[in-house]
Amino acid sequence: MKSPGFILVLCVLAVAFSVARAQTNCLAATDFSDLAFFESRGVTYKDHGQVMDALQILKNHGFNCVRLRLWTSSADQAASDPYNYGNNLDYTIPLAVRVKNAGLKFSLDFHYSDTWADPGKQATPSLWTNLTFTQLVDEMRFYNSNTIAAFAAAGAMPDFVQIGNEITGGMLWPNGKVSGSGGSWSNLGQLMKSAVQGIQDASTALHTNMPKIIVHIDRGGDWNTTEWFFDNLNAQGVPYDIIGESYYPFFHGPLTNLNTCLSNAAVRYGKPVIVAEDAFPWTNSVSSWTNKLYGFPPTVDGQVSFIAALAQIVKSVPHHLGMGVFYWGAEYQLVNGVNEAGYNTSALFDSQGNLLPAADALAGIGAPLVITPSLTGTNLLLEWPLSGAAAQLIVSSNIGPAANWSAMSNTASLTGTTLTITVPLSNKSGFYRLQSP
Repeated sequence: MKSPGFILVLCVLAVAFSVARAQTNCLAATDFSDLAFFESRGVTYKDHGQVMDALQILKNHGFNCVRLRLWTSSADQAASDPYNYGNNLDYTIPLAVRVKNAGLKFSLDFHYSDTWADPGKQATPSLWTNLTFTQLVDEMRFYNSNTIAAFAAAGAMPDFVQIGNEITGGMLWPNGKVSGSGGSWSNLGQLMKSAVQGIQDASTALHTNMPKIIVHIDRGGDWNTTEWFFDNLNAQGVPYDIIGESYYPFFHGPLTNLNTCLSNAAVRYGKPVIVAEDAFPWTNSVSSWTNKLYGFPPTVDGQVSFIAALAQIVKSVPHHLGMGVFYWGAEYQLVNGVNEAGYNTSALFDSQGNLLPAADALAGIGAPLVITPSLTGTNLLLEWPLSGAAAQLIVSSNIGPAANWSAMSNTASLTGTTLTITVPLSNKSGFYRLQSP
């Protein structure tokens, strides 16, 4: 039995040499904005059948960031319709504190509206509608500065800030609206620069690091519109750090479209790119979705397979600029009287509140890239998380400076929520590592 043990030791040594290079800053994240709303309706969340705080469940399974949206709604609006107006400052600050207390990074998603802002609607907050454009630009600076200061005072300084949500058509309509045939790019640029300045004002006053600024549009499957948007935005001199794209297969087409869009954006603009929203159904319930899933079945296993394919694309972005994935609606559960548009069936918890395997797959995108070896009969099993979805396993008979590494002919398989390759113990080469693209 000494020979198998010897090979296993060699494999472990090879892993040890690669761990120092294996840490990742990739975001394995989710939008969890409605957690407190669902909890107020009696929803509970479970890990292996045990009721637990949902944020702690995420942390325990390897998530590293949570996004929360913020509306400008009043207390009266929130009380009258908590689902469509509830995510205001009074609601979101306590939830952000919980995020930070769970040891997770916090991404703040400004909607700049009393309710949902997206490509089809970017309504100016009701209290701002009578402002002149000059006053609106000033208000953006004051509002962003005061809001960031409020989160910081509560102990929940954001790590990332989205200045607008899916703003392909602009924001604060009609003043900041843009379109393919014209629109006021100058207005949008002034509003966004003022927002960033407000965030900078607060950060400087608080002597804290400036949050990373995300610009988020909804065209993960549409490179042409992405190019149009960011070329025009860059012409306005808006400062930002990260490009965010929404991508839902049932809205934005096959994953090949996403691959083209993210890769082209990274090359053209030289900035990190994230999938700022994404979801996939674990059960077949929304008929308009199921015909647009491109070969992935709407099942628990299909949800995992889709995330694995998504990880492959994000990790293949040129120059290592794929920064991660935010899963949307992970906390959704069916609640009577609420129009959830079917997103309860694409959550990361099933209808009884149990954590689904897709959560571990998604968390793997942000996991340290370490190979775990084990013996299975007469074979050596090598396993690693989806942070290595685009990496290639290579092998050598030694680990010296002149080691001759060669690619394995085996193809990694998705086994559960990780990637694996099986190697016969008769293989004389015992050192393995993962080569990034």
